[in-house]
Amino acid sequence: MKKVKEVARLFLDLGLGVRPIARACDISTSTAHTYVDRLKELNVSYEELSALNDDALEELLFPKEERVPARPLPDCIYLSKELTKKGVTLQLLHEEYKKENPDGYERSRFFELYRDWLKKADPVMRFTHKAGEKLFVDFSGDKPHYQDPKTGALIEAEFFVAVLGASSYLFACALADQTEENFIGALTKSLEWFGGSPRLIVLDNAKVAVTHACYYEPELNRTFAAWADHYGVGVIPTRVAKPRDNAKAESGVLQAQRRILASLRNQTFFSLTELNDAIREEAQKLNLRLMSGIGQSRYDLFCELDKPALRSLPSERYAITAWKKATIHIDYHVDVEKTFYSAPYTLIGQKVDVSYTYTTVVIYHKGTRVASHMRVHQKGAFVTDQTHMPHEHRNFLEWTPERIKLWGEKIGPETRRLMEAIMEHRAHPEHGFRSCLGIVRLAKLYSPERVEEACARALELQAYNYKSVKSLLEHGLEKVHSKLKEKIIPLHDNVRGKSYYGEADHD
Repeated sequence: MKKVKEVARLFLDLGLGVRPIARACDISTSTAHTYVDRLKELNVSYEELSALNDDALEELLFPKEERVPARPLPDCIYLSKELTKKGVTLQLLHEEYKKENPDGYERSRFFELYRDWLKKADPVMRFTHKAGEKLFVDFSGDKPHYQDPKTGALIEAEFFVAVLGASSYLFACALADQTEENFIGALTKSLEWFGGSPRLIVLDNAKVAVTHACYYEPELNRTFAAWADHYGVGVIPTRVAKPRDNAKAESGVLQAQRRILASLRNQTFFSLTELNDAIREEAQKLNLRLMSGIGQSRYDLFCELDKPALRSLPSERYAITAWKKATIHIDYHVDVEKTFYSAPYTLIGQKVDVSYTYTTVVIYHKGTRVASHMRVHQKGAFVTDQTHMPHEHRNFLEWTPERIKLWGEKIGPETRRLMEAIMEHRAHPEHGFRSCLGIVRLAKLYSPERVEEACARALELQAYNYKSVKSLLEHGLEKVHSKLKEKIIPLHDNVRGKSYYGEADHD
């Protein structure tokens, strides 16, 4: 259903065709056709679809009783003969086909069927890019350098280039590396440089953007996909071993190497910031330079073509969002970098998706947000929403403090006492479930007798947690008990003894 929602966004909100949608969503063209045709039949807005959860959306789009009607295939032999006639185009033939078959294939699928019939290889095409439609991005093989002011060592930086399709207006910057955070940060800066966002971004199969590179069905990194959704753009990775798919970026990188890097070759910079200031200045010069054969600069074409067609940027800058899959634990919390956040207890045992930024943690179940928390950067801490907790009268709840204590009692009375202490020293008993279960599992690695002794030792030390018990067992310290030290009172004039305080007068 996530891909169906993405298809709906790209088709209804961005107005993309079937082929770009198929490539952007990592699905086959026929599947994209099915989704698009169904969306056309429903005639609903993207806002209405995005408000539905996964189950409701599936029921709306694909009701069980629905049957896809057969469609008449075009007569490709007839089409090939008609196309030899002067003035006849495949578009005209499709319009005639639709008049005779109102329920027939739409334009994109019609063209595809005919081209498959011809069995010809894709011709080398010259692309004419629409204004504000595509942004091409790539990294340069040639890299700039800056010097460490302390050691004098040269530090190599990555060189990122982004080019708009219609005007060839260019953005460039240096990055410390090609990590996901820096790559997404560079893309964000490029959109701010242009003052708007295009409809599509074309890029190669870099690991920071594409999880699985495939000639036919590349798979996007989820964090990068979230960035694209924030800025309302579609993403089309280039095909493997097809450099002409990103020819505009290759040309832009070449110009940046010749006009920016070459111009800075004899200058020395002592930080990445100094280097980027110089790159920005040279990029402005390149954009203002007149292009041969056109008589206009990239900036002139940008103002005339791309700038009016770009979409407005969101009011807030994108915050890097990480994703993970998790299962709701019996304490109805999920682990995010060793901090635990609550979800509704009714979802115990269910699979969920967790997105988290530096400031927030959001939990989704079947595409619906079920919990949202402020991020806490404290390992071992529990962040609990009171509404997620089970009520005491719900006797059907499978995991209860009493059940956990019974598990401990099977090992021994000291283990049960420690489990009681663990839950008593938590804000809520459920917060101690993980520690208690960890102690139960230790009985599988060590004998119940040793675990019982370790629990007794932990109680003596008032160490009410799983890690202390584990450490005692690992180091064989469960039998070492503390001895009370004898109190020795030294002989000294200032030590008066208890008889002094019993006297009435101390003058």
